[in-house]
Amino acid sequence: MQQLIGLLALVGIIYISFLDWRRAVKTVLVISVLEGAIRKWLLPDVSDLIYFLKDIILFTVYINYSTFLIKKRKLKTKNKIINILIVLVSGWCIFQGLNPSLGSPIVGLFGLRGYIFYIPLMWIIPNLFQSKDELYNFLRYFLLLVIPVGLLGIAQFFSPASSPLNVYAPGEVADVATFGVTSATRVTGTFSYLSGYSVYLLFCFGLLIPLLNISQINLWRWLSIAELFLVIINAFMTGSRGVVIAIILFLVCYLMAKGLVQPTKVLRLIQKLIVPSVIVTLAAAIWFQPAIEAFWLRTTSNKDIPARIVGSFIEPFEFMQYKQIDGYGTGSTHQATPALRRVFDLPSGEFIPTYYESEMGRVALELGPIGFILWYGLRISLLVELWLVFCKLQRPCLQELALAAFLIHVLQLNGQLVFHHTFSVYYWFLSSFIFLLPRLEQIENWQQYLLKQNVPTAYFPDSPYQ
Repeated sequence: MQQLIGLLALVGIIYISFLDWRRAVKTVLVISVLEGAIRKWLLPDVSDLIYFLKDIILFTVYINYSTFLIKKRKLKTKNKIINILIVLVSGWCIFQGLNPSLGSPIVGLFGLRGYIFYIPLMWIIPNLFQSKDELYNFLRYFLLLVIPVGLLGIAQFFSPASSPLNVYAPGEVADVATFGVTSATRVTGTFSYLSGYSVYLLFCFGLLIPLLNISQINLWRWLSIAELFLVIINAFMTGSRGVVIAIILFLVCYLMAKGLVQPTKVLRLIQKLIVPSVIVTLAAAIWFQPAIEAFWLRTTSNKDIPARIVGSFIEPFEFMQYKQIDGYGTGSTHQATPALRRVFDLPSGEFIPTYYESEMGRVALELGPIGFILWYGLRISLLVELWLVFCKLQRPCLQELALAAFLIHVLQLNGQLVFHHTFSVYYWFLSSFIFLLPRLEQIENWQQYLLKQNVPTAYFPDSPYQ
């Protein structure tokens, strides 16, 4: 029965995606939050199908958007360096997708998904929003999901590990992770596993800080404060030191960057953040002390963070010795590859003679030194472009979104992306800010000019606003 329901729902969603590609892209971002809940509780028997749901929707979006481009010929996203790097990365990944070491090109095709399938979002999303207000409204409503997800996380933390609330997606992990003296559950919210939840919390924190700094009605301001509170509390409840440290570093670097570019506005920004910070700190100390104590115990009892960070940067150069300038092929180290081989009865492929964990090391194993340099060259170039956008924008609200995107890219540089299908969506969404935010500023400036001239925008069909 669940298989039939899942199939009917899939057909319906695909049909809707073909009708409106803009709505479909927004749906993908929402599904990225709810996907795990569907896999864990609603339709566990079709968990594997739900895992690929957003990919299927995006495939229809790409087809539909191509038609839109042919008809409208809109929005030329010119950036020669990024475009050249994307072409080179895609070419090398396709080459490694056919690597004989994989044993089957099916594994390579699956591996390509993590590298290049989500890249088109960077070019699609700039055409998704037609004004600054439209972008803000979407972000506000998207962040409302933090409230039910965060409340679920609190319920999971105060429930035993054996509770139906504390399960992972079928077939992923047998035992639920715990931490602290009381063996508190490491919460996952609506996500299949805690790594997805951790990156979602950082993503939401990064968007909430700029939104708290803009003028908005009291209702939205208090909702933002509530969301910020839930993000921080749930970050502690995950037991993930990485996400808590990333949140702290984000805030510190955010203030430093603003001070570097706009020193006169830093004090004003700090004043705006004082009230939310005090509210969040007091509420956390009063009502959620067990979560903070459990996190603190885990952090102080295990001091391996520096070694893990340093190791993630050293591993790639150690692993390159195994295949010299070649790699083992895209998908060769993916956590789902063994299951893929079993399902399709594929050959085992060449044995990889080392233990691997960090993404940098795994990329080096899969793509070899040439692919590693190209891939991280692309990621660093995106960092540089986001920083340049932040420096060039004049409207503070858009400028701060660019800064948030830049900082998340920096903090996750050595984190999971290729092997993290949730963050892949968020990463390329934020990368689209390179093109989206300057365009929205151009639209705002054009609107302002037309208002001053008292000229209706209808007289200018080729204007940015159109």
